[in-house]
Amino acid sequence: MMMKYLSKTEQIAKQAYITKKLAYPIVCVLIFLFTFQSYASYVLIPMDADGQQNHLKAYGITYWTLSKDLKVKWLLNYRGGSFLLPDTENIRKECTIRGVSYEVISNAETEEILEEISSPSQNMEAVILEKAPKIAVYSPKGNQPWDDAVTMVLTFAEIPYETVYDREVLEDNLILYDWLHLHHEDFTGQYGKFYASYRAAPWYIKEKADAEKLAKSLGYQKVSQEKLAVALKIRDYVVGGGFMFAMCSATDSFEIALSAEGIDICEPMFDGDPSEPGYQSKIDYSKTFAFKNYTLERSPNVYEFSSIDMTRNRRISKTTDYFTLMDFSAKWDPIPTMLCQNHTALVKGFMGQTTAYNPNEIKSNVLTLGENKTNGEARYIHGIKGKGFFTFYGGHDPEDYTHRVGDPKTELELHPNSPGYRLILNNVLFPAAKKKKQKT
Repeated sequence: MMMKYLSKTEQIAKQAYITKKLAYPIVCVLIFLFTFQSYASYVLIPMDADGQQNHLKAYGITYWTLSKDLKVKWLLNYRGGSFLLPDTENIRKECTIRGVSYEVISNAETEEILEEISSPSQNMEAVILEKAPKIAVYSPKGNQPWDDAVTMVLTFAEIPYETVYDREVLEDNLILYDWLHLHHEDFTGQYGKFYASYRAAPWYIKEKADAEKLAKSLGYQKVSQEKLAVALKIRDYVVGGGFMFAMCSATDSFEIALSAEGIDICEPMFDGDPSEPGYQSKIDYSKTFAFKNYTLERSPNVYEFSSIDMTRNRRISKTTDYFTLMDFSAKWDPIPTMLCQNHTALVKGFMGQTTAYNPNEIKSNVLTLGENKTNGEARYIHGIKGKGFFTFYGGHDPEDYTHRVGDPKTELELHPNSPGYRLILNNVLFPAAKKKKQKT
């Protein structure tokens, strides 16, 4: 075997490369310590099962700290995804007022924690949160006969948000926001497929009339055409670098609207004229974010949009309905790791118009973050579109198994440690993180 001898120049270059590789982790720790050098101690907000009395409000404390132009460290996989904050009297006071558990730790203790996290043997990572993201919720004005889990948990956690709807979206106001949630919505123009059960209900009649009036005021002949225009604007927002989070039927109806662009899939009771013959064969799956090869539900009397959703095919009881969060490498895949932070890997399942996703109809470049292996379904998925990100979460309310139209809203004071609601708040904080490129 011939041995290659390095020239003097090559030896110097090689030594410089090795020195740089060895020094990088040390430099990262020093940068973090320098950022916090004016503090002799820190506030650790533990997020494990035993250490935190109010997980949901803990996210609100983190958001509040960011809103004061202070940086936070999200300690991925350390005690359930804990938060490390600078120690100030105001932060301690705010934690006490909101009932959030915290620990004051010294500079030396902080260094020990960061050293443990940085060890190659530990599946942990410390991610810097830099600023409080500006949040928008896509939702119609006025009361609706159902509640929205995201707006409820944002309110409970005391995280501010603004409401936008079709007019604001079409006027390109989404560029003002870092994070967008799609409220329970039907982007296909079929009014949520509530026709069979609620077509005579006053709320359904009013919503249909209001939607038609709004569409005409915006220059569209049909609600389906106007909703498509909104969906396309949301698509452009994500492609341009925005983060979109959607739950329940807002997930698949959004995808269907994109794939059916220019195709009439609505029956006469929805838009006044027949659907386009053979429309299934004209669906363009290349236009969607997450799903492929699905079959649309043609009947207006069936409370379902397509084969994407597995609600009607579920063979699982409430007592055994759980899904498992996937385990990712915190150092190499920090984004999915962030989105899965929790004090348990097993999360209670919950129903919705769209409950879970058929894994055979999910595109290969989309990550499954949570799945029910027994029933063969994906519950929580994430992906990249252009420069932006999206997360789809199946089900309607993580603490109300079969939430129905007209049911009272969930009182989150009774569920301050809800693992299912924690997943929503992981997504809320995600835009605050310094981004790293995600593998797809």
